[in-house]
Amino acid sequence: MTETRQRPLRVLAAMSGGVDSAVAAARAAEAGHDVTGVHLALSANPQSFRTGARGCCTIEDSRDARRAADVIGIPFYVWDLAERFREDVVEDFVAEYEAGRTPNPCLRCNEKIKFAALLDKALALGFDAVCTGHYATVVVREDGGRELHRASDTAKDQSYVLGVLDERQLAHAMFPLGDTLTTKDEIRAEAERRGLAVAKKPDSHDICFIADGDTQGFLAGRLGRAEGDIVDESGTKLGTHDGAYGFTIGQRKGLRIGHPAPDGKPRYVLDISPVSNTVTVGPAEALEVSALTAVKPRWCGTAPAGPGTYTAQLRAHGGETEVSAELVDGELRVAFTEPVRGVAPGQAIVLYDGTRVVGSATIAATTRRQSSVTA
Repeated sequence: MTETRQRPLRVLAAMSGGVDSAVAAARAAEAGHDVTGVHLALSANPQSFRTGARGCCTIEDSRDARRAADVIGIPFYVWDLAERFREDVVEDFVAEYEAGRTPNPCLRCNEKIKFAALLDKALALGFDAVCTGHYATVVVREDGGRELHRASDTAKDQSYVLGVLDERQLAHAMFPLGDTLTTKDEIRAEAERRGLAVAKKPDSHDICFIADGDTQGFLAGRLGRAEGDIVDESGTKLGTHDGAYGFTIGQRKGLRIGHPAPDGKPRYVLDISPVSNTVTVGPAEALEVSALTAVKPRWCGTAPAGPGTYTAQLRAHGGETEVSAELVDGELRVAFTEPVRGVAPGQAIVLYDGTRVVGSATIAATTRRQSSVTA
């Protein structure tokens, strides 16, 4: 199995303005492909996105991407996908928090923007593939089918946020950074050798469409402040909050309860009820999840038949845990070999078979040792 493609392709390189996407575009061009760079304008008012080097959607990023394309020697365009981004990513983000769930906007952006809207437009214009700076690997099987695998360097692996891609999308995806064992310092050194000014640009962090990084403040501005109760597992009121949407399952800090638990141990968010606007807190052991149900499964190839044993990843930077999983009536039923903590409805669970990404689904309900929590 190999990722190498035999013929030159017409490649659309998504250039965020960062070092990874710039080096990926340069490598694709150096490999002999006919590369065109494109920067996605994701806001009708780019000044509303964070400035400096913390995001990936600013005016500065667009200029950095254009300069990189000029150095590489490839055509460059800016495509306006602001309305699609607002509907599919930003509004989805707000709605999920309002419903008491914890979304992953980067995963949703990959699914709806970079490998749906962008890829569809690229194919309509005659491009063969979309190239990004993600650290993941597309493997071509002997029968010509595609598989998504972890990056060679698992420390930089980003396959979790790509687990929403189906086989058709994988057939047109290119990740030039995924199969090389290089540190980020070496990627920066490569960028410098290539004369790319983004070589020393800091990595992007946090959520690009929240200008100041204050997620709770952003949600309050969209949903309004709504005071509610913070209670323990018995229903005893411990304090108040300004909006249940400002909490996530497993959260420890910022609870503002005011007095310690009887056992003196920290308390964590166990449940968020948007209907009653109540946040339930309790001990860490009450977070232990033994099973879950996930909906809207997406498979990186053929859907698995019958029950199977896999490893699962529950966060973009989380570790793997062994699970058994089965598709039942369109829902993914997952049981953990060992209980895990801090699993929240709205998060994505991504299944792996070794390094191969089997697929992903959105967590709808979790089963704990003491109770069942449903989104």
